[in-house]
Amino acid sequence: MSGIRLNRALLLERPLRSDDGMGGHVVTWQAVGQVWAEIRPGAGRELGGEDLLLSSVPHRITLRAAPPGAASRPVPGQRFREGTRLFDILAVTERDPEGRYLQCFTREEVPK
Repeated sequence: MSGIRLNRALLLERPLRSDDGMGGHVVTWQAVGQVWAEIRPGAGRELGGEDLLLSSVPHRITLRAAPPGAASRPVPGQRFREGTRLFDILAVTERDPEGRYLQCFTREEVPK
C-alpha cells in the first residue's frame, strides 16, 4: 500500500473514570503510548449551542496495525493527542486487505 506517510507523532490516550466524592465521576486521561500516523482531514462543519460554537472536523488517521486486544490498538472511546489538539476515536478498521495498517475515524472539535 503505497502513499502512506506515517509522519505525525500522536499520543494514544484512554479515559479513566474515578469517583468525585459527591456521587458523580471525573474523567481523566492516561497515556497508552506514542504512535506514528498519517492524518487526513475531512470536511468540517460548525455546531452551535446557546453559549458555545464549535468547529467539528472529521479526520481519518492511519497507523501501523496492532493485533485485536493489544494495548497499542486504538478502540472507540479513546483519543489521540497532538500537542493541544484532541482527536476522539469513533471507529477503527483495517485499512488494507493484508491488515498492515489501521484506519481510525476521528473527530476534532475546537471551540470558536
